[in-house]
Amino acid sequence: MLTFLNLLQLVLYIPLLALLGQGLLYVLAGPRRQDNFFYKLLQLLSKPFTVVVRKITPAKVADRHVPVVTFFLVLLIYLVVTFEKISLCVQIGIESCR
Repeated sequence: MLTFLNLLQLVLYIPLLALLGQGLLYVLAGPRRQDNFFYKLLQLLSKPFTVVVRKITPAKVADRHVPVVTFFLVLLIYLVVTFEKISLCVQIGIESCR
């Protein structure tokens, strides 16, 4: 179970950083961000998650807001997984978690 939680944390960590990087480039590059190679790379890394969030959000949510919603949803799931991992480590003993 601990290995599964570690893997899940890792899988969630990648899109979190990609979405955070996208947000940073959104601020720094402005309207020219669509031509930026790194922005496109970060979009590619986070695309599976944004596609899923686009499908589960209502049509009223604008496409430009989907990455923000995705970030907070993935962050929430990451925090839940982290707390579950902490709970498991407390149950089985801290030494077993190292």
